This record gives sequence, structure tokens and C-alpha cells, in this order.
Amino acid sequence: MPLRLDPSFREQLAASDHPFVGMWVCSGSPLLAEVAAGSGLDWLLIDMEHSANTLESVLLQLQAVAAYPVTPLVRVPFNDAVAIKQVLDLGAQNLIVPMVSSADEAGAAVAATRYPPEGVRGVGSALARSARWNRVDRYLQESAQHVSLTVQIETAAGVEAAADIAAVDGVDAVFVGPSDLSASMGLLGQQTHPDVVAAVESVFAAVKGAGKPVGVNAFDPSAADAYLAAGADFVAVGADVALLARASESLAARFRGTDDARRSSY
Repeated sequence: MPLRLDPSFREQLAASDHPFVGMWVCSGSPLLAEVAAGSGLDWLLIDMEHSANTLESVLLQLQAVAAYPVTPLVRVPFNDAVAIKQVLDLGAQNLIVPMVSSADEAGAAVAATRYPPEGVRGVGSALARSARWNRVDRYLQESAQHVSLTVQIETAAGVEAAADIAAVDGVDAVFVGPSDLSASMGLLGQQTHPDVVAAVESVFAAVKGAGKPVGVNAFDPSAADAYLAAGADFVAVGADVALLARASESLAARFRGTDDARRSSY
């Protein structure tokens, strides 16, 4: 049985004539994931770090969005070989690994996606959806061709090491997280502070200098526009739970006169 998988995120970015625009799926709901998958966005980020997503819910969401022309990425909860192995075995092709602040940490993430001797991924293809339960010819030998790895820079140390991180063989893209980055810089909650923006743009330059695509999280539309103008190859511009929160607050304000002070912005 040939391996019939969609092009990886790496391949999609390389072939695209426009920046990729996507959103987070944090609700744990396959239904909401499917709703988002049919929206016309380029990519979805199914998050396991800051959400109620479990292995089971991620599996259901991957199955739900598979019928749509959207590229799903799964963010594992942390840079751990077991967590990465489990998500890959579910059939996720595209991973984001958070809180990568050095080339060594990036190398560890790469190793977790590869079978020995190149890496440390445990072999369970007979049990896993990724190999279609050993129905895929040469899956063990060719799996790395179908997996893309994006590492997330979210600390001041990661900003300093951005060029070295991007240069690691097997790192396919870098994603910047301004929320944790601002906290790391002593500017908690100030994602659009000029110093944070400058740090993000310095990562852009370092990653592009290494010949890799770079993206950023930017729920503020003006910030997203600015980062796209600065050369971002992919941007996350919203989240299912945030969109629902703001829209439901808007309904409450319209029909029940909810106090503006109770509402928060993106």
C-alpha cells in the first residue's frame, strides 16, 4: 500500500505563492476543527500545550479535517520524545514543538521525529495510524520525508540563538510566540511592545538568513498585517475559543448591555 499523505507543511510553504494564514484549534472539539477546516484558511494549529486536547481528541480532529484543503499542525505540550512519538503515531505529519531556546533543544526535537540511527523515535508502526497499521510499504525507511518539524522560539535566549536554531538540519520552519517572549523580556502581556516587535523581527532576519521559513502568532490584526509586511511566511491570526469568546461577548453587549469592562481584547 503506498503512503497517501498530503504534502507536508514544509512542502506546502515551499510551493506557496502567498503567506500562509491560519488559526488555532484549542477547544478539543472535532466539530469546531471541521468548521475551521472549511473556512478557506491555509493551516490549523491543533494545540496540546494550552488546551484540553488529549491524544484521543487530537486523533478525532485530524480525522475530521482530513477531508478539507487545509494543513493541520499539532503542537505537542513540550519538547519530549515520548510526547512527539505519540503524536506522530496518531498520524500527525506536521508538528510544532514549543519553547525551543537553543540549537541543542532543536536537535533533540529533530531526533524525536526520526527513527534510529538518525533519531530516537520508538518503533510501533504495526500499532499506529501513521503507518496505517503496517499497511504502508517502507514506512519506517521513508517516514521522515513526510514529517515536517516547526520549532517555536518564545524566549529571549531563543531570540539570541535563532540563527543556530534555524540552521539545525531537520528544522523545517520557526514559529515565534510573542506572548511568552514578552514575558521572558520582562514585558508580560505586552506582545506589541516595540522591543518585543523588534525581537520578533530579528528572529525573522536570522531564520530567513538560514534559508528557512518563519512565522508568528498575531491575533491583533494590525500586528498580523505588520508581520506579513515584514516578511512572515505564515501567521496565526485567531483561535476557535477566542473567536467564540469575543463573539459571545459581543452578543451579550448588544442584547443585554454587558459592561465593556468585563470584556477583553485579543
